[in-house]
Amino acid sequence: MATITLDKIEKNYGAVKAIHGIDLEIKDGEFVALVGPSGCGKSTLLRMVAGLEDITGGRLLIGDKVVNSVEPRDRDIAMVFQDYALYPHMSVADNIGFGLKMRKVSEADRKSLIAEAAQMLQIEKLLDRRPAELSGGQRQRVAMGRAIVRRPSAFLFDEPLSNLDAKLRVEMRTEIKRLHGLLGRTTIYVTHDQVEALTLADRVVILKDGRILQEGPPLTLYERPATRFVAEFIGSPQMNMFDGVVRQAAEGSFVEIDGLRLPFKRIDAQDGQKVHLGARPEAIGLCLAEVSDFVSQVEVFEPLGSDTMVSARIAGAMAVVRLSPEDPVARGMDLPLQFDRMKLHVFDAATGDRIETDSTS
Repeated sequence: MATITLDKIEKNYGAVKAIHGIDLEIKDGEFVALVGPSGCGKSTLLRMVAGLEDITGGRLLIGDKVVNSVEPRDRDIAMVFQDYALYPHMSVADNIGFGLKMRKVSEADRKSLIAEAAQMLQIEKLLDRRPAELSGGQRQRVAMGRAIVRRPSAFLFDEPLSNLDAKLRVEMRTEIKRLHGLLGRTTIYVTHDQVEALTLADRVVILKDGRILQEGPPLTLYERPATRFVAEFIGSPQMNMFDGVVRQAAEGSFVEIDGLRLPFKRIDAQDGQKVHLGARPEAIGLCLAEVSDFVSQVEVFEPLGSDTMVSARIAGAMAVVRLSPEDPVARGMDLPLQFDRMKLHVFDAATGDRIETDSTS
């Protein structure tokens, strides 16, 4: 196993700068997810770690060795691709063991390593089949098996689940998490799916336009997003946003939205400063008191079993509210709603940066 260190890594395509001086250290055995919208640079970063893309500037270290000029086969890493990249004329066993054969590993050792990987991935009964006879999930397990038998110091995953249906994605997420627990290898996982990133990773790195916006444990990014972009990107459904303005008064600080004044002990902003108030769906609930923050009409509701997601117009914006399945809901119904003051976020309207606050509750 090994640490992977990106030291001011840059990537240019001619005059276009795709990666802007990325600094990132991935600890030995850590599972890190790179996530962001299409074109943010996450796959480019992964391919540079793998040696499939040249590095324009900066240093890449695996362990304590600079590997900028080291060939991919000599970096002691294994990569799992989105499209499986299996040989259609070979059996599952031969696909898994192909890299070992190229490295002149003995037949006996190959069989032992293939059997071990197949047992880990629960595909022992598939070893004699060809890729065309397998489901998408089974093919992805074979691709993972081919990486596992190499016993590398690090695994790289490039959107490995994007070709699978929703049910298989959930199953394979669990499988990847289980395997990381068994093998303990340093892992970099690229995905555009923030749910995958949050459920799999020890640490999530949010990228945009070739730069890191924020990194940290999944719960930290969810509960304390550094920018409006991160706040809206992380979480499903995404965070609701409302246009507001800060009011500083003798009795305290407030965010005013659509005539409603929400009190805070402190807001690090000037009086009159325009802001966006963020509230996740679970931060808006039914008001049981006599006076509510808003009365909003239900436009759409989606019963999901464990929750009911309600779309309603609040303070001039369409918002999503997460309610209990026991709460009575019907289209056109008026709902008295209340903000949970402890779960609100404030962002500068001009920069999108988080503004620090202290709640009154």
